[in-house]
Amino acid sequence: MALPLLPGNSFNRNVGKEKFHKSQHWGFCNNVMMLVSDEKPGIGGEPLLGQKIKPKCSIYPKGDGSDVPSWVAFDKQVLSFDAYLEEEVPDKSQTNYRIRYYKIYFYPEDDTIQVNEPEVKNSGLLQGTSIRRHRITLPPPDEDQFYTVYHFNVGTEVVFYGRTFKIYDCDAFTRNFLRKIGVKVNPPVPCPEDPYMKIRREVLEHVEPLRPYESLDTLKQFLQYHGKILCFFCLWDDSVSMFGDRRKLILHYFLCDDTIEIKELLPHNSGQDAIKMFLRRSKLPKNCPPRVYQPGQITDRAVLNLYGDFIKNQADGFLMDRYKLGEVDQEFYKDSDLSLGVTINVWGRKVLLCDCDEFTKSYYKSKYGIENFTSVSCKPPSPPPKIERKFPPYNGFGSEEDSLRTCIGLKPTPHRRNFKKFMEKDSYGFNSNILRFFAKLVTDKCVDLDRMFVISYYLSDDTISVFEPIERNSGITGGMFLKRSRVKKPGQEVFKSELSEYIKAEDLYIGVTVNVNGYLFRLLNADEYTLNYMEQNTDKYPFSNLKLALQKLKQEEAKSRELKQVFRAADRKHTKKVDYNTFRDILMSFTVGNLSEQEFVTIVRHYRAPEDTCSDVDFLIALAHEKFKKNMFENFDSFIYSCVYEDREKKNVLPTKDIKRLCKSSRLPLSDDLLESLLSRFEDSEKQIDYKSFFSALNWRKNPVPELQPASYLKERCEDVWLGMPSPIPAKYIDYLTLLKDVFGLEEE
Repeated sequence: MALPLLPGNSFNRNVGKEKFHKSQHWGFCNNVMMLVSDEKPGIGGEPLLGQKIKPKCSIYPKGDGSDVPSWVAFDKQVLSFDAYLEEEVPDKSQTNYRIRYYKIYFYPEDDTIQVNEPEVKNSGLLQGTSIRRHRITLPPPDEDQFYTVYHFNVGTEVVFYGRTFKIYDCDAFTRNFLRKIGVKVNPPVPCPEDPYMKIRREVLEHVEPLRPYESLDTLKQFLQYHGKILCFFCLWDDSVSMFGDRRKLILHYFLCDDTIEIKELLPHNSGQDAIKMFLRRSKLPKNCPPRVYQPGQITDRAVLNLYGDFIKNQADGFLMDRYKLGEVDQEFYKDSDLSLGVTINVWGRKVLLCDCDEFTKSYYKSKYGIENFTSVSCKPPSPPPKIERKFPPYNGFGSEEDSLRTCIGLKPTPHRRNFKKFMEKDSYGFNSNILRFFAKLVTDKCVDLDRMFVISYYLSDDTISVFEPIERNSGITGGMFLKRSRVKKPGQEVFKSELSEYIKAEDLYIGVTVNVNGYLFRLLNADEYTLNYMEQNTDKYPFSNLKLALQKLKQEEAKSRELKQVFRAADRKHTKKVDYNTFRDILMSFTVGNLSEQEFVTIVRHYRAPEDTCSDVDFLIALAHEKFKKNMFENFDSFIYSCVYEDREKKNVLPTKDIKRLCKSSRLPLSDDLLESLLSRFEDSEKQIDYKSFFSALNWRKNPVPELQPASYLKERCEDVWLGMPSPIPAKYIDYLTLLKDVFGLEEE
């Protein structure tokens, strides 16, 4: 009777078995039947009796966790061994062998091995990956097996393809990994030194470099401290100087490049310019230099001389200053120099560090071990009591000066005018001391857009008058727009104790918009006297300083070649000059708004090309004939007789001042400007005039001149024609080549 199939009642080993396949031990190799392997298992993959199958990969001890494959358990884990190799060098007389250092990487996930050789500078060897990652077989006679993790240990030797690697150390992870799998790791073995690198190092120690400049590697500091900024709250006490006060500042120290930036904290309604940047980002020297360093004085390298073309096939080169002669020694502020309560020198200004933020405190605590961060008080000391003299506000009766004089003394006295200024700046002779500007009304009304005005500023008493030229059929009366008086600056309180501020001569220049009693006038141009006065007083009118204007052009030196090409393209006739409108368009687009209107006019006046005066003489004579015809003036022979009487030496010439005095005394019906223009046209180099030719040309009976139509003045494209006024441009043509030569040093090609 058979036993039931219950656990423990059956002795059949095949119970529960599913695999009964038989391994194939025979096969064909090169069409020859032969035994493929004698390590094949028996039926069902079970080993035969007495058979021991060699493992094909590393067998790790089983732990308590889940049984996962090795490629999952050891993913991204690498064992690193340090090894060296002795290589014979038969062709070298210095050494017979070399020591080469390698890194052996063993990957436990698939028992693959990779060998890398670290790169050594100037070694003369091909370095890098020596053996790519793959499984390596054991040396003969075990070439049918592969290296496993148990073949590696410190102090042992491994042979890869006939090359013997001696392992002398490993990293901490590899050491812990081997201990966990039951391998006893040997202590590190001393590594021999490469004799060739030793000889080379001894040679380099006794050789001086050709360029002995130390390399400053700032990349590590930048990567470590990029975005990390120390913040200090500072105080600059400038109350000692005139109109100075205590200013609060914020100091930013950038750890990535040791630069400092200072910003100013401006309170609301402080009355100061809204410029927050007190010191732009740069390295701050501890001691201010006594003078400004010249360009090229502060540099990392200095070239002593250039050489080349002396010997055939020799490359050009340069000789550096190896001893750094004349080097400027500067000491800059570091983070170790900044702490609370310290006063630093910011270009001559004593700045006190009062407080800092939390990041700055943690930085100094971790790096320098500072624990005390007591802040310094920024409050100003209490000022002594001062009795301020107060005056009642202006009540509207009389002038502000008269009202103020009644409050100063018991006996009112009139306001004293600046008599010295009146005597120096009053009109005398040919000096009018009056600044005249041509202006246009700035308004939104279409009727007033074309109205032109003449604004006169009297230097003797700082008064202003506004006159509107009369234009026929315009619908506007014209005439005096504002009587001569002082004009207050806009935005001032009417009834106050202080005196009001008035428009000064320095506030008027071409291109500025002036508020005259609520009317906005844009100054478009000025007469010849005004422009000459402004150019002679450049301390008051910096926009009329030619040097400052040319310095702004020099800032665009990178575009000098392009500017010259644009001028040459505009000068198609190669006359070395361009007209005013073309010059204005080119220069304004070149400077991109950095050049003001007054500076542009100053440049144009200095580089204007001489004009042809023949047409001007004919036009002036025609105007004079028209005046004589209207006044029926024909007594020119008497002028010639008087001049002959004055000409004692019978040279037929007289000084210009005598001719002018004669014309004035005889009441010649010509205006002063027209008479001055005519005299200047007939004047020679010695300031003398041929009186016969002069008065013969003015005689409209004997020498009539055809009536000439006034030439249309060249005007700006953005303005209308100025009726009854001189040309609105200072010159018709400008010599651009001389300008380029003076500014950029460009010669004619």
